[in-house]
Amino acid sequence: MCGRFYVDDETAREIERTVQKIDEKLRRKRCTGDIHPTEYAAVISTGQEGMVADTKKWGFPGFGSQKTIFNARAESVLEKKMFRDSILQRRLIIPATGFYEWNARKEKVTFTSLDENGNSVGILYLAGFYNRYEGEDRFVILTTAANASMAGTHDRMPLILEPQEMEAWLREDTKLEQFLQKEPRQLKKSMEYEQQTLIF
Repeated sequence: MCGRFYVDDETAREIERTVQKIDEKLRRKRCTGDIHPTEYAAVISTGQEGMVADTKKWGFPGFGSQKTIFNARAESVLEKKMFRDSILQRRLIIPATGFYEWNARKEKVTFTSLDENGNSVGILYLAGFYNRYEGEDRFVILTTAANASMAGTHDRMPLILEPQEMEAWLREDTKLEQFLQKEPRQLKKSMEYEQQTLIF
């Protein structure tokens, strides 16, 4: 599961260095800080000029008691009518500095990219896809089974792409199922306790 991620200023600048075209909406909004479902986030998709960065709203409209659908399981996404056309035709990438999860003890755990020395570095490129609802593009983040770095926190995690995989994820349909089965890289984990107010 991935229900909140964040983007710092350096990640925002790196997005601008990485892609060939930046939509003016992204330049105005910047989309930094904590990003929650139903909020707008910077995303990377593909256009005639190559990779394009713009903003889209996080979450498909839900149904019943589920107000927003913000994740899709990589293992079953091709089988779901709601997702199949989008994953086949409208893939995108969500750049993030890191993401959050909460463990069984209600501790907030932050996950970031890891270099060979165990330090947080670089951007996490989260795999996703989008569709158009009520006149605007909305996206979901793909999740997969948690790897060892998520152990003890959650059994799901975002499907993470490497920088060299970005173009292939966006453009190469023949590699889609291979991507959906990949195990994400190990991440750096840090913990902080949620602040709680007790009333007596």
